[in-house]
Amino acid sequence: MYKLFEDPQDFIQCYHPQNRWERTETWDAEAHPEGRWRAFSHDEILARDKTSLDIFWLKDKSLVDLDNLPEPDELAAEIIENLESGLARFREIATALER
Repeated sequence: MYKLFEDPQDFIQCYHPQNRWERTETWDAEAHPEGRWRAFSHDEILARDKTSLDIFWLKDKSLVDLDNLPEPDELAAEIIENLESGLARFREIATALER
């Protein structure tokens, strides 16, 4: 179950709202490459393509193992199931709104 104030504690602790100069990152390329909190300098951001703030440095491990992906027909079936489920829920909402 999602706990509203327990889940973001790492972020709150690193963000340090009382004094932004005491903020610390948990990411380090060599020592801690899985760290979730990373600071970027102004120059690093400006050097990015189109000065985008859409910055990713963590890799989704579920996408790394390309040898174990489901077959395309299985992926298509799962997508169809998700879409049909979503449509069914929207139909329920529409029906409830008509009442």
